[in-house]
Amino acid sequence: MESRVALIAIIVEAPEKAVEVNEILHEYGDFIIGRMGIPYRQKGVNIISIAIDAPQEVISALSGKIGKIENVNVKTAFSNIITKDEDWL
Repeated sequence: MESRVALIAIIVEAPEKAVEVNEILHEYGDFIIGRMGIPYRQKGVNIISIAIDAPQEVISALSGKIGKIENVNVKTAFSNIITKDEDWL
């Protein structure tokens, strides 16, 4: 299977939605390389960045699930490097 490295940017505009976002991220924990969360209290938002290495379908599914949460915005940037990795099977 092919995998890609991507960066997922998430802005949580309602603090109570952070729990739901974290639950989804936990489901995909095996693919996550690293994560950074920044609470921006002055604006009442949380900013989360996720570095991930996974098949494109997995990355898209993760972004899609998070994007369906009300008051949460998500954008994904993909690397152009695609690797074949039999370990994903």
